[in-house]
Amino acid sequence: MMRTTLYEEHVSAGAKMVDFHGWEMPIEYSSIMKEHMNVRTKAGIFDVSHMGDILVEGPDAVAFLEHMLPTSISTMNMGEAAYSAFLDDNGCMIDDVIVYIIEGQKLLVVPNAATKDTVMNWMVKHRENFRCTLKDLSDQISCIALQGPETPEVLRKMNIGLPDSFKFSFFRINSTNNITGDSRGIISATGYTGERGVEFIIPNTEAVGIWRQLIKELAVIGSGPCGLGARDTLRMEKGFLLSGQDFNRDRDPVEASISFIMTNQGDFIGKGAMERRKSDNIFRGFILEERGIPRTGSRIFSDGSQVGEVTSGTFSPVLGKGIALGYISRNHSSKGKKVDIEIRGKMMKAVVSRPKMVP
Repeated sequence: MMRTTLYEEHVSAGAKMVDFHGWEMPIEYSSIMKEHMNVRTKAGIFDVSHMGDILVEGPDAVAFLEHMLPTSISTMNMGEAAYSAFLDDNGCMIDDVIVYIIEGQKLLVVPNAATKDTVMNWMVKHRENFRCTLKDLSDQISCIALQGPETPEVLRKMNIGLPDSFKFSFFRINSTNNITGDSRGIISATGYTGERGVEFIIPNTEAVGIWRQLIKELAVIGSGPCGLGARDTLRMEKGFLLSGQDFNRDRDPVEASISFIMTNQGDFIGKGAMERRKSDNIFRGFILEERGIPRTGSRIFSDGSQVGEVTSGTFSPVLGKGIALGYISRNHSSKGKKVDIEIRGKMMKAVVSRPKMVP
């Protein structure tokens, strides 16, 4: 089983370790509920070093990714990042990724851990006519996510030295920022919790030092490290997709309610097939009106007929209710629509929501 550079830090802190797609990762330190609320009200840190890191570099690097992705890469400026997804020949999503513009023709693609090799192979397959190289740097790079409303104050106390122009806006990055000493890395205003935050994308050699410094500053505000359990409940409250669960080469971006990534006006892989799909289903959130927790595979009904299915479900610490994400027929997808979700053979009342259930 694979381990990140921060493995010993997790173990010494008493984290409960689990197998996550072949990686031994912390699922929780104290409790998922406590870690979840720390991020919503204070700040917390996550080790997300298991994510992939693929460097695309060369004269055609931007053109190559314009061909591969439905998102316009050529209109991005240095120091910006974009959320996107690789589509297959059928127009369905292989994986969702973040693309960083490090320099003009030097970009970093960050896929999910479980699909990193699939994404790499897909890129290699289609690279032949483009003058660019692909380098898998995943085993050389660590990533620490600092998330929560008190992120700016934590960074100020760490004396990171972010420029005044740095913006805590979704997918805005400050690349090539000095992190420690002469080391170079990325501090980006990204994350998957829906809260103000940053991610440190850094060489493995810097990870332990930054982790310990963050732990020290978080202790001052009564917080600390968080496991993947809280990361999952946090992303569900905000309606963020989980690769391999909310889609698995069976959904297109429109169906998955991320049509905002469709900014590429040119010809990209899967474009024609995606436009022809015209699925009747749409990704939505569901908030239970009764006591219960929906689970993956729970069926959704309206007037006795099945109209959808849950792909992710949990208890929302913020709402104090069971919530779910899943796909439902467009005819039943309007906000506020009353539906029933089958949980352990019992029909429970729920209401349809936009995927983001917690503002």
